[in-house]
Amino acid sequence: MRIPSHMASWVAFLGLILVGVVWLIQSSRSATAEGQATNPDVVACAITLGDVVSGRAQIVDLAYTLNAKTPHWPGDNYQPFQLTTIATLEKNGVLSKMITTSEHLGTHIDAPNHFETKQPSVDAIPPEQLFAPGVVIDAILQSERSADYVLQPADIEAWEKVNGRIPEGAVVFLHTGWGRFWDNYDRFKNQEVGGAMHFPGYSPDAARILVTERKVRGLGIDTLSIDTGTSRDFQVHHIVNAAGKYGLENVANLGKLPARGFFVVVAPIKVESGSGGPTRIFAIVPKKT
Repeated sequence: MRIPSHMASWVAFLGLILVGVVWLIQSSRSATAEGQATNPDVVACAITLGDVVSGRAQIVDLAYTLNAKTPHWPGDNYQPFQLTTIATLEKNGVLSKMITTSEHLGTHIDAPNHFETKQPSVDAIPPEQLFAPGVVIDAILQSERSADYVLQPADIEAWEKVNGRIPEGAVVFLHTGWGRFWDNYDRFKNQEVGGAMHFPGYSPDAARILVTERKVRGLGIDTLSIDTGTSRDFQVHHIVNAAGKYGLENVANLGKLPARGFFVVVAPIKVESGSGGPTRIFAIVPKKT
């Protein structure tokens, strides 16, 4: 059967999700069989494909819907998202639209080549790097006290005292609560007249620990950038990208996730040589029995 061209990308997307779920299942079984799992979350959070399909596992969508009001980076040549109808059912017998967007708009991925040379573009990120155990570090109170808050090594230590060591190969999300401003672009970017923005992020020291010692696959956050809004040299981006890792920005619904014990599926648009792109992110969470 020939698949219509307008459905091909969705079929490929669903196939990617299926492959990821199967990989997670196989990883869990392999770790259990060996009895010496390097990633304890895989064993403790074993999820079968049947659990996902039947609804016994909860799927949390971590991406915002794209529209003309979607917050975008307020830099030169950056434009709001545009959706244009180019064919209608009434006139053409088919509904078709054209999207115009920058790579780094809405919920998106920063590929390793975003800030570093000789690093993979978004289409070259190995697929296995897009499936991982997930971790959420809650920093809402700190972010309420200061819009310029940055995650410190001491915060990582405090989290691990309660939740255990961050597993190798995880995607770490920093939950600042900034998503409450999503529908108010001016408040979300929190930008001064002179151009400086004020929103939370990771500190370079914390990023180094997560990348070099915890060996995470990526860092995510619910703000415009993994660097704090006041950053001018984007050290966190450089640290993450230089290690061949990716960033996930403008992540939604982090408040719906536990601190650990869930899986993450990252599904970015696949653009040749791209430095990033709109990304659908799913968290697979075991339902409580």
